[in-house]
Amino acid sequence: MLKLQWETSKSTARRSAFTLYMLSQRGCHMIQRIAVGLATAFIALPTFAVDLGEYEIVDLSHSYSDKTLYWPTSPSKFEKEQLAFGETAGGWFYSAFSIRTPEHGGTHLDSPLHFAANGLPTDKIPLEDLIGMAVVIDISKQAAADRNYLLTASDVRAFEAEHGTIDRGAIVLLRTDWSRYWPDAKTYLGDDTPNDASKLEFPSFGADAARLLVEERGVAVLGVDTASTDYGKSSDFVVHRIAAARNVSNLENLTNLDKLPPTGAL
Repeated sequence: MLKLQWETSKSTARRSAFTLYMLSQRGCHMIQRIAVGLATAFIALPTFAVDLGEYEIVDLSHSYSDKTLYWPTSPSKFEKEQLAFGETAGGWFYSAFSIRTPEHGGTHLDSPLHFAANGLPTDKIPLEDLIGMAVVIDISKQAAADRNYLLTASDVRAFEAEHGTIDRGAIVLLRTDWSRYWPDAKTYLGDDTPNDASKLEFPSFGADAARLLVEERGVAVLGVDTASTDYGKSSDFVVHRIAAARNVSNLENLTNLDKLPPTGAL
């Protein structure tokens, strides 16, 4: 199982890391999760020894199942087929499954190629672009009052006034607390009309905030706990285009951002 997780240190240094886990199975109930392909910096550097007992692990991904939400125009959804399950002719147990899923559903990474013809595909994104200090900007109160709320450049500067300037190469995660609505499409997306993405309503990044973060601060990743780094009413996907033009990747449909600190995670 490929799984996106966040580790937050219990120590004073509050070190944390993304880690990559492979497919795991629990009998016939294989838990499906998405890989975002991020490796821990401390494991990558031989001069550091990591005691995982010092870390709290917080899963940022939604499980994949027949309830997984996809972009409304997706031609299909998550499918899992049992290929084998049971005792073999040789007398031992064996199980195997086939899974199929469109790209844009559940917790996933958008590579720059998604909105830039010359953007990097997922397998060409340098690992160093996926490892960095993370910040969590909380707009949950604004989003609760306005489901179409857009993060503004003023919001970003207010965050920096309290927590310090966001560093180049940072991973910026936008907390709206929208994941509490998962997997109810009507509430989470704002509309559940099949094959129609024209009436969606949910909060996300605004264009001025995206330009500040991507073009001025030079962040490496934008992530959000809603269905898109563009808000639901967007018809031009300007945030995707701003990010992709600078080879900045997106993380969408995250969860549990309320369990992360505003700063201090890697």
